[in-house]
Amino acid sequence: KVWPMALAQDHKRAYDGDEGPNTGGMGAYSPLPFVTAEDERYALEKIMQPVADAMIVEGCPFEGVLYGGLMKTARGIEVIEFNARFGDPETEVVLPRLKSDIVDIFCAVAEGRDTQLEWHDFAALGIVLASKGYPGDYEKGHEIKGLDRVEGAVYHMGTRADGGRILTNGGRVLFVVGKGRDLAEARRNALADVARIDCDNLFHRTDIGHRAFDDLER
Repeated sequence: KVWPMALAQDHKRAYDGDEGPNTGGMGAYSPLPFVTAEDERYALEKIMQPVADAMIVEGCPFEGVLYGGLMKTARGIEVIEFNARFGDPETEVVLPRLKSDIVDIFCAVAEGRDTQLEWHDFAALGIVLASKGYPGDYEKGHEIKGLDRVEGAVYHMGTRADGGRILTNGGRVLFVVGKGRDLAEARRNALADVARIDCDNLFHRTDIGHRAFDDLER
């Protein structure tokens, strides 16, 4: 049995316009207006379910989170990769939209019980704040201020505490997630929170979700 979660899209390139080197992900958003209900059915029935079935046939049934990295192409939905874990940074915009209790879902999967997933209808959009130079060489130890002014959620990806201070300690440092009635409001809220954070060695993309906005404009 496969229970699909909400879809999200990552942004791999470091800079606006999908320019620059490949990264671990510079932001994500959910839902995806350019993915149709037919696309979702195809992904579930022709990709995810057959994979789960095949693993049983091969004697290695899988129980847990199977992340399907898929791409919508001119030929249809195609597979990039699978991961046996939640995706990052997609998960940080998917789980806030989950109305059901994630612990109950985990237990149902582990125990072989049926379950139902209910979702909030708001949108979520997240922006990664990364150290300048990432994904190449970058400095650590820069102080981050303003976290107490953020109104939404901030996930710490590469920080460390130094007494009462928070310092950068990785390439991808913070992930700021905004919610909204739609993607436009979610992006405004996320960008507003990013502006409340003060650090002289961080950069971020300003166009997270641009493919969705381009699609909506068309």
